[in-house]
Amino acid sequence: MALLDKITEKILKQIDESGFRQEGAFNLRHNGIALCHGDSEHIKIKKKENRPGIDVYIDGSTKGEQVHIPVVVDASGMTDIVYNDFFVAEGAEVTIIAGCGIHNSGCNESRHDGIHSFHVAKGANVRYEEKHYGDGEGSGARVLNPVTNIYMEEDSVFTLDTAQIKGVDSTQRETNISMGKGAKLYVVEKLMTHDNQTAVSNMEVQMNGEGSSAQIVSRSVAKGSSKQVFHPKAVGNAGCHAHVQCDSIIMDHAEVSSIPEINAKHLDAAIIHEAAIGRINDEQLVKLRTMGMTEEEAESVIIDNFLN
Repeated sequence: MALLDKITEKILKQIDESGFRQEGAFNLRHNGIALCHGDSEHIKIKKKENRPGIDVYIDGSTKGEQVHIPVVVDASGMTDIVYNDFFVAEGAEVTIIAGCGIHNSGCNESRHDGIHSFHVAKGANVRYEEKHYGDGEGSGARVLNPVTNIYMEEDSVFTLDTAQIKGVDSTQRETNISMGKGAKLYVVEKLMTHDNQTAVSNMEVQMNGEGSSAQIVSRSVAKGSSKQVFHPKAVGNAGCHAHVQCDSIIMDHAEVSSIPEINAKHLDAAIIHEAAIGRINDEQLVKLRTMGMTEEEAESVIIDNFLN
């Protein structure tokens, strides 16, 4: 069992709410290397031979198990690129808990690019949780650029739950999803930016199978002079249903752009997009202030409820 330092333990508490433990199936990546890892009876993790990263094999007998694969970067000036592939067998039910935390105490940029690809077989059910977090007293930027590729076979279910908590100076998210017959997709994206941070989220969902469905919800808060751009694209190539919803709270001098794109290529493709950007509700703010809260405390309560 590997001994973890205080910074690593602190970051793990932020990005893994379930609690990272060195048991079952797990892999902890620290400053570009696998610090520790383990397998379970039904889940095997193997190091890639041709490039940095791991292959995770989840067999069809997996029911209700969790896989923990957090990443911690606390070396200033480091760029960590990793390629992780997940092979989920027919009928498996699994939760994959990922996330990356960057602690930068130096003056150089620290960056993590995680390229994750999910190969989800017929009837499998996957929940993927990913949290991003940054801290550290240094002036160097904390940059996270995740790429998520999801390939869903017939009647599979995939839940994508992502959150950027705080402290990330720049992020560009690229999400690409291909759906087969009867596949069901659920996406919840939560994001908060502040100061001069920037965030771009591009998502493309190709609904290729008859009866496939997608529900995508994005919620964000932009503070300070931060900038956010959302570009969700839903493409119906068969009889399918999709609902895309983007809601944002804008504060101070921030900027938020929502660029929806829906594309129906089949007579029975039904796709809906909703987008709303606005300030904090004044009535809610006044009500909380009358309960004895300061303006800052009231704003914090409203934002927490909005994101959660």
